[in-house]
Amino acid sequence: MNKLIVVSQPEKWPIKMDHTSIITSQDYLTKPEYANLKNARVFNLSDKYSYQSKGYYVSLLAEARGHTSIPTISNLVDLGEKKLVKIVSEDFEEEIQKSLKTIKSQEFTLSIYFGQNVAQKYRELSSLIFRYFQIPFLRVVFKHTTKWNIKSIKAISISEIPKDHLESMHYFASQYFSKKRYDTPKANKAEYDLAILVQKNDPAPPSNPKAIKKFMDLAEKMNFYVELIYPEDLYRLSSFDALFIRQSTEVNNEAYAFARKALQDGLAIIDYPDAILKCCNKVFMAEALQKNGIPTPKTIIVHKDNKNEVLKVTGLPCVLKSPDSTFSFGVKKAKTKEEFETLITEMFKTSDLVIAQEYTFSEYDWRIGILDNKPFYACRYFMAKGHWQIYNWSANKKDDQDGNADFFAIEDVPEQVMKAALKSAKIMGKGLYGIDVKEVNGKALVIEINDNPNIDFGVEDGLYGEAIYKNILQTLKNRLNSKQDS
Repeated sequence: MNKLIVVSQPEKWPIKMDHTSIITSQDYLTKPEYANLKNARVFNLSDKYSYQSKGYYVSLLAEARGHTSIPTISNLVDLGEKKLVKIVSEDFEEEIQKSLKTIKSQEFTLSIYFGQNVAQKYRELSSLIFRYFQIPFLRVVFKHTTKWNIKSIKAISISEIPKDHLESMHYFASQYFSKKRYDTPKANKAEYDLAILVQKNDPAPPSNPKAIKKFMDLAEKMNFYVELIYPEDLYRLSSFDALFIRQSTEVNNEAYAFARKALQDGLAIIDYPDAILKCCNKVFMAEALQKNGIPTPKTIIVHKDNKNEVLKVTGLPCVLKSPDSTFSFGVKKAKTKEEFETLITEMFKTSDLVIAQEYTFSEYDWRIGILDNKPFYACRYFMAKGHWQIYNWSANKKDDQDGNADFFAIEDVPEQVMKAALKSAKIMGKGLYGIDVKEVNGKALVIEINDNPNIDFGVEDGLYGEAIYKNILQTLKNRLNSKQDS
């Protein structure tokens, strides 16, 4: 397997190994030879992993390209989730107290380099924390009150490593890179009740109140205990055996923390945290669709070095998408070159990469609902009144914010549309997805893969009725049953 060590300053890495290349994050993100490389393991040692930084995108695109990434995008997001860090640190309780019992001060800082510390007595604790977070350079601060607790965990860059630690760090790095197997954290088993996560005053809820009631009523008939939970209820999640997310999903909101915690505790989930990470980022989606040969409008991932080439690919009008835009938030249309320049400059303030796409007109978008790689509903969403998108959040009247919808039998969906939808969902693996497809000149073009698609009473259930809700609930039950049988 090819090994790629991705760093900010290659000259600071005096490591030479067979089948190993040391490259910059910019090279990995922009050079075709790395995008097309097969069977690669990517060690992401970027200086920054913050959301939408280059380090963030290295791990994200590694997954889109089918490369094995350390750290994964899940690891990076986990580290920034304070509630999650606090909860999972409880799993380290025994080793923390054992390792730090002789320390007299009220605060202690542990530096972890590839799972090791320069002092051997902290080896077990360093290894335990690293196995969970998988971040190459970690700095953990512990605070003592009545006992030792983790105060903070953060990723650090090579420039933050003390000079007298560098020799040890390079030694640990050489040991780590030469391994053939890399540990990942294991999930625990759980119990047997259903939590449905919703958010009060959600601006774009994936299910309307009547649909939520339908889920609850049918779940009880299928022998679930069901309860609505809210973002402040993360601490209660372990008392349930299954989680169904029905609030807006974004990498930076509570839904991801719930999904990640549920996965850690062994709950059955719809949807998985990986689905949230991948579907909520347009950069991953663009790369994954292209890699798998799925037709889309002409698309280019824009960075500061290629922004002058964009309009040669997309033409005008040009649609620009923030990587984490959902429900048409953060999606803009540039009609002129001047508008393009203004919008792209503004978007670069919050993300190193932006998606640009040719504008393709259609009166409606197909939405194919897919559950564990099987279609179970089909709708057409029409554009909002006088607008070029399904949603028009700037409309003066609430009724004008979205367009009308109709529904179709699965067998009546055009073959090319269904084929494109199924192929797209397969990229993401098992889960609940809504695939948006445009028909343009007889060709099916995939616009979006949604991890948290709408299931609204009176729309998606328009043809198949209760079967829509039962399919989802039965999938959760099947996952629980398979856990019991294993």
